[in-house]
Amino acid sequence: MKKITVKNLISSLKKLGFKVFETGEYNLNLVGIRSKDETTNTFNDVLAVFFKNAGEWVLFQFPITTDPGQFYLEHPLSVHGCAIVKPGQYPGLWTLGFHRAQYKALVQTGDVTVFRDNNQDKVLDFENPQTGRFGINLHRAAKAGESQVVHKWSAGCQVMANPFDFDVLMSVCEKSASVWGNSFTYTLINETDL
Repeated sequence: MKKITVKNLISSLKKLGFKVFETGEYNLNLVGIRSKDETTNTFNDVLAVFFKNAGEWVLFQFPITTDPGQFYLEHPLSVHGCAIVKPGQYPGLWTLGFHRAQYKALVQTGDVTVFRDNNQDKVLDFENPQTGRFGINLHRAAKAGESQVVHKWSAGCQVMANPFDFDVLMSVCEKSASVWGNSFTYTLINETDL
């Protein structure tokens, strides 16, 4: 993947017509970057989190998957097919809550558009868009150790591979919520947009 910097993220987001939070401390920009490598079951995407602290830009980059795992591609939870988040900007998509009532994560409280892949194979199909609330959260995979295979960790959620990275993200989100309120915008772009 191309080197990710705050400068090229801001430029790319603005070119796509998306809002960038540039003022204030801990005003988070959460940006998923979907790899052009469409190999399923891998954490080959990036979550870029950038914000200002003490007037300076801070950038974190975490390995994630923006795609569902192979298990749910072959066994979708919905009769409409497996959910794959469509690139776009989703204002107020998430709030701090509990993923499956088990641990703190970013949980869906706003609408998102997903593609519905319903042919139950191992190939990602970006068709049949549907907008609504489908439980598309941002959470971690295993609670210990970095996960290498997505498998059942995602049925459409945005999932972080490393629990330590996830703890860092949750800490930053809690700080942000204390200043800006418990509402987080998510922007998903393609690697080719950078």
